[in-house]
Amino acid sequence: MRVFVTGASGHLGSAIVPELIAAGHDVTGLARSDTAAATVTALGATALRGDLDDLDGLRKAATDSDGVIHLAFDHDRMRSGDYAAATGADLAAVHAFGDALAGTGKPLVGTSGTLAVANLGRPGTEEDAGAPGGRADAENAVIGFAGQGVRSSVVRVPPITHSTLDRHGFARTLIAIAKQAGVAGYPGDGANRWPAGHTLDVAHLYRLALENAPAGTRWHAAGMKAFRPARSRRASATTRACPPPASPATGSKRTSGSSPG
Repeated sequence: MRVFVTGASGHLGSAIVPELIAAGHDVTGLARSDTAAATVTALGATALRGDLDDLDGLRKAATDSDGVIHLAFDHDRMRSGDYAAATGADLAAVHAFGDALAGTGKPLVGTSGTLAVANLGRPGTEEDAGAPGGRADAENAVIGFAGQGVRSSVVRVPPITHSTLDRHGFARTLIAIAKQAGVAGYPGDGANRWPAGHTLDVAHLYRLALENAPAGTRWHAAGMKAFRPARSRRASATTRACPPPASPATGSKRTSGSSPG
């Protein structure tokens, strides 16, 4: 297939693009800077300069392709505190793809997170829709395109998606917080569970979704047994020479401000 990938130079894209090329697909990656374009080219794909705000450009790229994988998200806006603008741009991009692919039967693979179903009071499943609001709106829009002749699916990425390709992800953030604070903390009593997966395994799932996923399906990219933050932080403290957190029973535990999932 001719596959258009947004976020092609990022953490996930750096694994997904080679996965697609190895399977014989021809990849074009969206690049919003010269640096990103050079990364996309080095991965073996064709770089297309643009960004998520160029909706006409996104529609044309989708129309010219046999399938789309949407990974990009405006993290700069999110980090600046304008989360609403970031999610709004994401939703607009998703609708641009849906408009371009409607009635074609072509695949559109969107991106969400397992945290979309983190507050159900039970383990979330692939049949559970994300609660309206935030990034879940884009996820639900992609699923809805199945009723408009698009073979749409969503990959839900776990909060701990790790590999040497991870430069700014959740795992690295937690380690950086521990190093800066001088203690490896965890939220609450540390008994909650976080799903995890390796970046290369997540990339493999994206390719399979592009090639084979039925329309309107969600896929959890959790390829590892969920772990408890308290146990993980004690291991991290050992390897990073940080004091491990005290037992919650002492009332002296430290938290990192991360969200349970």
